[in-house]
Amino acid sequence: MGISRREFLCRVGHAGGFGAAFFTMQGLGLMAPAEAPPRLDTAPGTGAGVKVAILGAGIAGLVAAYEMKALGYGCTVLEARTRPGGRNWTVRGGDRITLTDGSAQTCNWGRGQYQNFGPARLPSAHTAMLGYCRKLGVAMEVEINTNRSTRLENDAANGGRPLEQRQVVNDARGHVSELLAKCIRRGALDAELSAEDRDRMLSFLRTYGPLDKLYAYTGSERSGYAELPGAGDQAGVLRKPIGMDTLLDENFWGAILFEEAFDMQATMFQPVGGMDRIPFAFAQALGGTIEYGAEVKEIRKTAGGVRVVYAQQGAEKPLEADYCLCSLPLVMLRKVANDFSPQYQKIIAGCTYGNAYKIGWESRRFWEQDLNIYGGLEYVKNGPTPVWLPSGGLFAERGVLVSGYGFETADSFARLSLEEKFAASRQTVERLHPGYGKELENPVIVPWNRVPFNEGSWIASYGPGQDAYSDGVDPGYEQLLQPDGRIYFVGEHVSHIRAWQEGAARSALRAVQMIGERERARRA
Repeated sequence: MGISRREFLCRVGHAGGFGAAFFTMQGLGLMAPAEAPPRLDTAPGTGAGVKVAILGAGIAGLVAAYEMKALGYGCTVLEARTRPGGRNWTVRGGDRITLTDGSAQTCNWGRGQYQNFGPARLPSAHTAMLGYCRKLGVAMEVEINTNRSTRLENDAANGGRPLEQRQVVNDARGHVSELLAKCIRRGALDAELSAEDRDRMLSFLRTYGPLDKLYAYTGSERSGYAELPGAGDQAGVLRKPIGMDTLLDENFWGAILFEEAFDMQATMFQPVGGMDRIPFAFAQALGGTIEYGAEVKEIRKTAGGVRVVYAQQGAEKPLEADYCLCSLPLVMLRKVANDFSPQYQKIIAGCTYGNAYKIGWESRRFWEQDLNIYGGLEYVKNGPTPVWLPSGGLFAERGVLVSGYGFETADSFARLSLEEKFAASRQTVERLHPGYGKELENPVIVPWNRVPFNEGSWIASYGPGQDAYSDGVDPGYEQLLQPDGRIYFVGEHVSHIRAWQEGAARSALRAVQMIGERERARRA
């Protein structure tokens, strides 16, 4: 008996997740292939004679300005910082990091060294951002998100000795395959499998495991070698499999499944030389459209549009516009006088943002030179994690790694002093690579919730007791999709691709389209 297309897609989704269903729908012609940024259905010249105030020169504001200028709108972008990019922020040697609590750090890394303390990767599925990189001439390289040579460590298991990810992944697969094969051969799944499917499943497990002729997992070259093969009689010696009890004690499942998340699957990209190459390319294309050092103080509706007041060089200045695109983080809008409608003010007052942090260190590239590890993520169960090895500058003498990309919640880590945080971060590297923690130099920590004009990493909730990442429709999110008069909200928080630049870009494109339709209707 046949099944409906809807039921088929549901089964694909249950088996392979969102990514499998998404690409299956593309294959069936139910969704357009994600090959390029969406085209705006707006005629050139739509914006002639229309003034737009764009608040914030982060990715959402830059995309909006770029597209609206091309359509003839008169755009002014107000940016409180002295650089474009917003949370897209690359730190280099000589930069000074000043936080909202008044503390400051100076980055002392060598020439050419950098770290992305905001977004640091671009998935191949994020076609809007990749399309702009191509259009703006931003040189790209592969970001090595996953590397089977990286290490995993748990103080409470295996004597605290780190294991290679390739061995953990493949030995776990082998043991699970052996257990399933035993169940099938003993008839435990006869009610679920026909005789033909039983034989095909066993054949699959022999390859997938891989299992021997007796359907046992005894190890595999997939897990690596105790002695590498070479010339002559050097055939190589396989590693002995890690016992399933040890793997269960290690509890590395989140780490080894990280790459299976839709947005984390290869191929990942990064701009050559730093993620901020993207906002600076936008800024160059926009010319004098951006006003830097312009902190928004007030947003008011007028009879014909919007009035924004901003402070620049010690003076307050007004900006009158027909429309306003507000890309400021919602937590920053709490500090701006406004006459938003009550439902928007409620969301702004009640929302929360993540408090992610990154700790970067400069070092000799011991991971490449001594350990043959090139890029990727490494994890510990205790302490700041992961360690994120650089994908750029491979084979150079020195590089900058991240040791700790987590959240400064009200836990023991958040209560540590700066020096104690650096010590904990160094210890993470020491756990993974004993003897190498001492090679780390010139640490820098950036807690996003204490970065001026950020005060958070990405949207966490739209109100008390809510979760921006839970299933279902969030009323706060649904409200932000609608303009408040002629004020349109844009940013990653106004998208289903939260915490990513892609979400910010697509929210801006949506708002530009909405304003274009509104102008077309007005002139009809």
